[in-house]
Order: sequence, then C-alpha cells, then structure tokens
Amino acid sequence: MVLVREAVGLTLRAERTSQGRTLRDVARAARVSLGYLSEVERGQKEASSELLNAICAALGLQLSGVFSDVSIELASHESVTLSVVDAA
Repeated sequence: MVLVREAVGLTLRAERTSQGRTLRDVARAARVSLGYLSEVERGQKEASSELLNAICAALGLQLSGVFSDVSIELASHESVTLSVVDAA
C-alpha cells in the first residue's frame, strides 16, 4: 500500500530532479527548511496544504497538477493490489 504522503513526495522529488534543482534551492524558494523538504520528499512528513502550495510554487507547478499525478500513481498501485487479491 502506498501512502498519499509517499506519492506526493515521489512526485515532488521527480519534478525537482527533472529540473536539475537542489533541495537547498527549492527549500529556499519555498521558504521551508531543507530538512523538512527532504522529509516531505521521502514521504516521512505530510505537508500542510499551505506548505505544499509553497513547494509547488517554488517548482513552478500547479498544486492541482501534483494532485492529479498523485491520483494516477495511487490508482495504479490500487489496481495492482486488487489484481493480486483477486488472483488469491
């Protein structure tokens, strides 16, 4: 089972790395601590909507787009889980 905070973190990290940006750069632009952003990206912290919005803005992303990507990721894991359960 994938947690929402893990899917959000993976999505944010993928976008940050695709932009070639460092944690430090994005944390500074979002006005969050580097450690906190790292924990969000690793799925260890669940960011508030205000902080998610700040991180998205720092990455030039729409929050709705991140949620859309997360939704697709969660749905793909759910279908795999359901397939495994149905096969058992």
